Amino acid sequence: MGQITKVRPGGASASTDRLSRGTIAKYSTGSLGTGGFATLPGLVLVYFLTDSLGVTTALAGLIVVVAKVWDVLIDPIIGDLSDRSLRRTGSRARFMRIGAVFLPIFFLATFAVPDAIEGRSAGVWVLVAFIAAATAFSLFQVPYIALPAELTENYDERTRLLTWRVVVLTLAILMFGGGGPMFRALGGDNERLGYAIMALVAGLVIALGFYISSKVAPQVAPSAEPAGARVSAIAQYKLGISVLRRSKPFRTLLGTFFLQGLATGMMLAGAQYVAKWVLHSESAVTLLFVALIAPALLMAPVWGRIALRVGKEKAFAWATILFIVGSLALMGLAVAPGAWVYAAVGLCGAAYAGMQSLPMAMLPDVITHDANTEMSAGASRAVGLAAGAEAGAGAGVSGGAEAGLPVGTSAGVDAAANAGVPALESPVSTATTDDQETRAGVFGGVWTAGETTGMALGSTALTLVLALTGYLESSGSTSVVQPDSAVLGIVLAFSLIPALATAASLVTLRAYPLRRADVHRGPGGR
Repeated sequence: MGQITKVRPGGASASTDRLSRGTIAKYSTGSLGTGGFATLPGLVLVYFLTDSLGVTTALAGLIVVVAKVWDVLIDPIIGDLSDRSLRRTGSRARFMRIGAVFLPIFFLATFAVPDAIEGRSAGVWVLVAFIAAATAFSLFQVPYIALPAELTENYDERTRLLTWRVVVLTLAILMFGGGGPMFRALGGDNERLGYAIMALVAGLVIALGFYISSKVAPQVAPSAEPAGARVSAIAQYKLGISVLRRSKPFRTLLGTFFLQGLATGMMLAGAQYVAKWVLHSESAVTLLFVALIAPALLMAPVWGRIALRVGKEKAFAWATILFIVGSLALMGLAVAPGAWVYAAVGLCGAAYAGMQSLPMAMLPDVITHDANTEMSAGASRAVGLAAGAEAGAGAGVSGGAEAGLPVGTSAGVDAAANAGVPALESPVSTATTDDQETRAGVFGGVWTAGETTGMALGSTALTLVLALTGYLESSGSTSVVQPDSAVLGIVLAFSLIPALATAASLVTLRAYPLRRADVHRGPGGR
């Protein structure tokens, strides 16, 4: 198949060196939704379960794990379906818009638990509704992640695109992290009503971000589905696993992002507990988010400029080290909780901007590198086969002539085949441009599964720490006093443990092989 000509809204070619401001703005708006969905459940879902519905910390952790296991199972399938949709319709927008329609419905259902239900039954209600919401989210998120590789082939423009995406992402974290609890407070003494109001407003804002971003999905000429493209779910999982196996850059980058997602997920889920039980002010959670996001907003463009000078991978390592320093400083909450905590959180926020924008800018490079490597391998196999076929044809001519057969007939070629030389018609597994374009969905599916699993395990790790340190759950207006061990557990889950997970991510990041020259030249770093 030939080269796909990608056309963005407004008629600009995807091969244009510089992305338009409109394209960047519309694409980045999607992070208003992705940031909101990642932030608000990560911040309040476990707390909602343990301190409003009376669900035990162990069951709350299990609910989060089950929901994210579901994500892991469906994301590769959605990635494959998104690739098929791209071939069939020429765009990924359809899936993105389906997610925009259904997410606010199921998001509201997650937090609109009837008053008559509490404890284990309430946990089941939340689990079912949240799984449905997570499915709708994946319908948008998986194709959304695949878009940068299709919007531009320029190494630096991808950094620019993803830098502005993270600017919007940090704004979304502030909006939902700080605004969510404020909307929850509108319920007054009725906590469940407050959570329902919060979910309604948040769901509508998330859906709006999804819909606007879907408009930037490139429109390409539909292409025929390759023979054998419709495969079973098991084969789709194998396809995702094959991507991990063959691409060292993808393995190392995803492993790094996974560990950092675990760290940030644990801190995010712990913020509400820190505000209530360490700082003794539930409203302090809003100040924590302001302290996190204000430096992140300032630093997101700075990390982009640093990456242009020293390379994305080195800038990513610097941001990671800065985050570790800030996390370790938060251990001081165990002995002297106070307003100083906002400075340490601000340091983490400055680092967080780089930890989000840089790996997301590196992912399209990984996809392009994989495509170039596969195409190069396919071309090499084709050249080798052609050489063998020419040799076989020569053997067929001489062999046929010696046998009295007409030169150039199929019988002459058959003689070569009998000698063990491959014929010209033998199938060659080459990676066409069309095939490589549609593989972005597979990468996006595996990436989303890894990202959401890391965040979920962070929340689960928090519940394990709470359970081990004797945290007491409560329902409605029931008042409890947490033991000192539980308060210490909250502090450690907000500082030391995330710092250790982030430090471990430096090991995988060090193994990341791609540099600017590798992406521009193509194969290598495998």
